[in-house]
Amino acid sequence: MSATPPPPPPQQPYGGRAQQLSPADEKLWATLIQIGGILFNWIPALIGYLVLKDRGPFVRAHSATALNFQITIFIAYVVGGILSIVVVGIFIILAAWVLNIVFSIIAAVKANQGEFYTYPIAIKFVS
Repeated sequence: MSATPPPPPPQQPYGGRAQQLSPADEKLWATLIQIGGILFNWIPALIGYLVLKDRGPFVRAHSATALNFQITIFIAYVVGGILSIVVVGIFIILAAWVLNIVFSIIAAVKANQGEFYTYPIAIKFVS
């Protein structure tokens, strides 16, 4: 009279593997992370690293290097802000701003070409 219902289909657990990105998508996200550093400092690199680090080796490498560089630049901004009491801090902030723009554009171009890039001045916080 009453039949037992069939068992539900197996589901992937919440901590399952993320789907890999295509090479074109990896290049796109790596480029956007590098450009985002110019406008929003370390926030795009951190979000990109946390969300996309398991989606492919290329985007992981670029998001980690971008995060390391943006944290280094942020430290320079803080030191420049503290030293702005003395006139030297203004020059530190200005130099960090110019370096951020120049090196982020270079890294974005390299990412768009599908090449790995290492910033010449970056403290390695994240690997």
